[in-house]
Amino acid sequence: MTHPVGFTLKSGILLPRKRDPEVSVTPPITVIGAGLAGCEAAWQIARTGCPVTLVEMKPRRFSEAHLSPDLAELVCSNSLRGTAMNNAVGCLKQELRYCGSLFMDAADATRVPAGGALAVDRQAFSACITERIAGHPLIDLQRREVTEIPSQGRVIIASGPLTSPSLSDAIGRLTGSEQLYFYDAIAPVVEADSLDLSVIWRASRYGRGGDDYLNCSLDRSQYLAFVEALKTADKVPGRDFEKVIHFEGCMPVEEMAIRGDMTLAFGPMKPVGLIDPRSGREPFAVVQLRQDNLHGTLYNLVGFQTKLTYPEQRRIFRPLPGLENARFARLGSMHRNTFINAPTCLTPELGFRGDARLLFAGQITGVEGYVESAATGLLAGLFAAAKHLGKPVFLPPVSTALGAMLRHLYASDPKNFQPMNVNYGLFPPLSTDRVKRRERRLAMAERALTDIVPWWRKLSVQLTGLVNRAL
Repeated sequence: MTHPVGFTLKSGILLPRKRDPEVSVTPPITVIGAGLAGCEAAWQIARTGCPVTLVEMKPRRFSEAHLSPDLAELVCSNSLRGTAMNNAVGCLKQELRYCGSLFMDAADATRVPAGGALAVDRQAFSACITERIAGHPLIDLQRREVTEIPSQGRVIIASGPLTSPSLSDAIGRLTGSEQLYFYDAIAPVVEADSLDLSVIWRASRYGRGGDDYLNCSLDRSQYLAFVEALKTADKVPGRDFEKVIHFEGCMPVEEMAIRGDMTLAFGPMKPVGLIDPRSGREPFAVVQLRQDNLHGTLYNLVGFQTKLTYPEQRRIFRPLPGLENARFARLGSMHRNTFINAPTCLTPELGFRGDARLLFAGQITGVEGYVESAATGLLAGLFAAAKHLGKPVFLPPVSTALGAMLRHLYASDPKNFQPMNVNYGLFPPLSTDRVKRRERRLAMAERALTDIVPWWRKLSVQLTGLVNRAL
């Protein structure tokens, strides 16, 4: 195998050879932001033998939602969503595993029970990624805030949905267009030993995946009282100069209540597939709690992302059955998500149309979700490394989850562009008709996992022979 100029293989890792001080060295690729996308991008770049500088503003400066100095901090939920192949995110996770994703390695290593979903211990997950990034000899992790986009060298901007104001302004000047953003809300987390387990019962919908969720039953009067309390509660006000736009996939619970008395009963509080063992019947509504850490000492209120004030959250959530004495390890809050108009700004290779040096990755591109964010980081890292090494860039087939998600970014209608999770609606239709929706989706997944193989092999050969992984 041929290694990049200036590097040698030692213990399975490409390391820089001793350099002649008179010989010029190509500057490293710079990645701004050490969230999910930035860490994944830096890792993929380093795997090709290219040096990379990863810049993270924590702990010098924290965003409104971040608390830990560790990298790749999960703030909205510990769930990475479904694992089944009838869900496109399950297909995307398998593709990422095949391509050697750091994100998926860490997620699989820190997994906690969550029925049919992949959930992780948040602290352990971030610590795992931090340790691997900090320990890689080709990654220079720098803790400082970036306020301007570097004018030299290849740069990946992966500053995330909570980009600092100064860097946001720089990105706004770069794109030359009005900045787009929406708001995202996070759900409360409670301490497990403060819950009344004589009232709360364990089950997953339809018994799938074991008894991984805690459930609180509500009758009709309890449910309607809860909805009324949400509708009249005090909320944290938005700033006057900001237009609040909520992402439909993470709508605050109080906003759903305002839409109609039964909205929550048909949404995150739907009781379908759950039988209360005390009554033997399906409750009118249910509050589910999902394990939030490896040891099962913390649980988050599923679907209860909120922008209520802290006192109102305690007042309204504690009367729920089983939560009367709940201790909140974290109350819900609301934070800004920033993204660019990708179809206008980005090339199919995630490059900025106005400056070939620059690439974007993560939620700032207009993908939504942890898995999707990491996936764009993987792609941006590989694309940047290919350009750095003077190699051609190969796009993943649109029949794959990676390719379908990427096409959403560069080929959507720029007038109506909005953040989106990966879904089978983004995939090209099958050549043969499948009557049942589940069978059609499984066939799309099968096609995707078949088509990802030749693309990855072709790309890995170009990028100094990356080690392949079997599906």
